[in-house]
Amino acid sequence: MTTRTGPSPDPTPPPPPAPASARRSWMRDHSELGVCVLLLALGVLVLTDALTMDVDITQRGPVGPKTVPIVVGVGLLVIAALLAVDVLRGGRGEAEGGEDVDLSEPADWRTVLLLSGIFLGAAVLIEPAGFPVAGALLFWGAAFALGSRRVDRDPLIAAVLSLFTYVVFDKLLGVPLPGGPLMGVL
Repeated sequence: MTTRTGPSPDPTPPPPPAPASARRSWMRDHSELGVCVLLLALGVLVLTDALTMDVDITQRGPVGPKTVPIVVGVGLLVIAALLAVDVLRGGRGEAEGGEDVDLSEPADWRTVLLLSGIFLGAAVLIEPAGFPVAGALLFWGAAFALGSRRVDRDPLIAAVLSLFTYVVFDKLLGVPLPGGPLMGVL
């Protein structure tokens, strides 16, 4: 006769996790797949747009206007597939740990909304007021939204930066920007 020593095995196995909580847990552990889906959708969109592009036969050369969008679309699909394989094999993105970021602090929505409003305002003003005026307001407004309160220097820097950008793009690079009321002066 043999005797057993030690604890007796538990005759009832632990209950399986609920399907909904298991699904949530799996999705939380593989949340990077959302980026894969986004890249996949963007790649399909770029490829669809590139392949349905109307190109005149006289505009084509060895490298036509479809080439770069097709390369970008295929690149997006390849990156989406490689990232999905990495995530499914257990790869995970690294948590933010650098710089002076305090992850316990909430987002500064006031600054985000101010910057969004300034950007939209500049987009609305660019046609009637011209790029130099809209750009100066954009640069000055962005500096203000990000905390600069130097009213003696910020408008001057914004105006110089906007005029410099206008001259470089419009005159040197040949990219036409609306000049607005200053068109005759510049």
